[in-house]
Amino acid sequence: MSQERDNGGAGVFDLSGKVAVVSGAGRGIGKAIALALASAGADVAVFSRTEEQFRATASDIEALGRKALGIRVDVSKAVDVQHMVDAVLKEFGRLDIMVNNAGLNPIYCRLERVEEDDYDLIMDVNVKGVYLCSKHVIPVMKEAGKGCIINVASAAGLVALYKCAPYSASKGAVVQLTRTMAVELAPWGIRVNALCPGFATTDMTDELLEHPREGERILSHIPMGRVAEPEEMAPAAVFLASDAASYMTGAALCVDGGWTCW
Repeated sequence: MSQERDNGGAGVFDLSGKVAVVSGAGRGIGKAIALALASAGADVAVFSRTEEQFRATASDIEALGRKALGIRVDVSKAVDVQHMVDAVLKEFGRLDIMVNNAGLNPIYCRLERVEEDDYDLIMDVNVKGVYLCSKHVIPVMKEAGKGCIINVASAAGLVALYKCAPYSASKGAVVQLTRTMAVELAPWGIRVNALCPGFATTDMTDELLEHPREGERILSHIPMGRVAEPEEMAPAAVFLASDAASYMTGAALCVDGGWTCW
């Protein structure tokens, strides 16, 4: 099999000439993915709800020699998402890669103690956000006859995560959205895959991992015996975005230290 495709012979992992968009890119895994895509040659638009964070990420992308665009977006609002797509097309003229990373889990308790508002918030960001961002970028990719969508799900979307039922349900929904989108969009040359991280040192997990009892329980369930750094998730996203994954669609790629092996 040839190691060169339509990227000028620079190698299957090269993203030069591509434009990527990353949601929730102000920190953690999203920021790590955005910087890795830029390091691979892509120009990157980043967005989140916190201006200070997405501007810092955009600045780091520019320091790598790539073009960047930072936008404030609430992924649960269709008008915000459409504005984002319009801004990216105006700035770059194309949109090749969509990374749906924005997500949250504001609660850690048994299901019967979950408040309805918290449940709705998790579903709005983690599931509706993927739906809206995908809905608005798909027409652009169809017109181009190609594209790549990466949905950041979770190992918790494949196996149970204790005291995180709404979060697990939302990420399971993302995995199934990914599979259905992959089937629907394959005729247009659009690939859709899910990246399923395990536990990583992010703002969303730090408090839980530092808990003397729960942190120990989590570590005991990871065969590699440690949690990941956000940067350890990013190479998998570059792979899925690149020609190296040209025959992959509908996959749920775990980067979890072996968590889902149990």
